[in-house]
Amino acid sequence: MDYVAPEAVLDGLVQSGMSKARLSGGDLLIRGALAGAILGAVTTLSLTATMQTGVGLAGALVFPIGLTMIALLGLELLTGNFAVVPLAMFEGHTPASSVLRNWSLVFLGNLLGALAYAGVFFFTVHAHTPIADRLIATAEAKTIAYQALGTRGMAEVFAKAILCNWMVTLGVVLAFSSNSVAGKAIGMWMPITTFVALGFEHSVVNMFAIPMGMALGAHVTFSQWWIWNQIPVTLGNLVGGLLFTGVAYWITYRKRAVS
Repeated sequence: MDYVAPEAVLDGLVQSGMSKARLSGGDLLIRGALAGAILGAVTTLSLTATMQTGVGLAGALVFPIGLTMIALLGLELLTGNFAVVPLAMFEGHTPASSVLRNWSLVFLGNLLGALAYAGVFFFTVHAHTPIADRLIATAEAKTIAYQALGTRGMAEVFAKAILCNWMVTLGVVLAFSSNSVAGKAIGMWMPITTFVALGFEHSVVNMFAIPMGMALGAHVTFSQWWIWNQIPVTLGNLVGGLLFTGVAYWITYRKRAVS
């Protein structure tokens, strides 16, 4: 049977969390960097699809390509690990220090990969082209637009980050609900498309999109990037992935311990 029942999915997630927590620092950085670069590439693909069609949903429909590649390649993505790695701790197989170590190194790896892709992609983009203008507008919308709203803007970006990673981590769970490549891809496609179409905030995507827009001329400072987006979005992604998916799924489907 291709379909995997929820209780068995949880066992697979716990085993995955155990494996991720035990990876060496070098592996976490390399796999994290590759994941960050892939999300940078698929972000440009998504923006291109939206510009070519004039339909935002078109970009949302192609964006899951990146998350699917990351999952199938066994790479490390911070947002998914917010939900998966703590499950091994809940089962008593992994200490809290290993969870924090995973998150810290994967965050760094994702950031380095996203910035590396941005550095290379910069040489492919000419000023005042549609993609350059779109990236500039995206960077400003993700930072100074929230800043202009003050406290309301901070609450908005945090809420969008929570909802984003609820969807992203549901995609991770659904990838475990199938034993086939096609089933995994379809399962991930549904919630990932949802978060992109609704304009929610993903911390690793923003590790590329905002500095890329800044490099192209967006009127965004380093502090605006981190204070009005990167930090609150990362924290919101943590809340959404850990509580809405990791904790909730573990509580309701945990029937037996994983050996």
